[in-house]
Amino acid sequence: MPLIEHGHCDFGENKVQEAIEKWTQLKNKNKNIKLHMVGKLQTNKVKFVLPLFDFIHSLDNLKLAKKISEVQKKYENKPKIFIQINIGNELQKSGINKNELSDFYDECIKLNLDIVGTMCLPPIDNDPSIYFSEMNKITNFLNLRDISMGMSDDYLKAIEHSSTYLRIGSKIFGARS
Repeated sequence: MPLIEHGHCDFGENKVQEAIEKWTQLKNKNKNIKLHMVGKLQTNKVKFVLPLFDFIHSLDNLKLAKKISEVQKKYENKPKIFIQINIGNELQKSGINKNELSDFYDECIKLNLDIVGTMCLPPIDNDPSIYFSEMNKITNFLNLRDISMGMSDDYLKAIEHSSTYLRIGSKIFGARS
């Protein structure tokens, strides 16, 4: 509430159920709040996410793209969407392989999705600047305006590489309990 009262209007959440409980009434009272889904989104949660969230930062597969396309037809506004890229080709992480990105992007446009940018979570054990630089090139190649990259530990490097959305939670609110 202190941040909202101070005029901050963009907030991220990574858990759908928590967001519904926390933000439904707050967003009804504060029309300027923009809510960002920054966590992994499962297709069965899309129907809960679209009425509440303004942005989805984690589009990571075609099945999810098709589900968002289907469900968004029921609502007046379409969410602004970031394509999550598995920039480090890590098996344990979600995201589109950068070699398949152009075809995936084209499919998203055919599905009438409002793709505004790209998102990544770089490998933890390497210098993120290498990956942030590559993301900047990829985003420019697709002619998109936004990049969602940089978290509490690497946001300064992300800014150096043109990140337009930073996902900083623990530096502001502390570690999750």
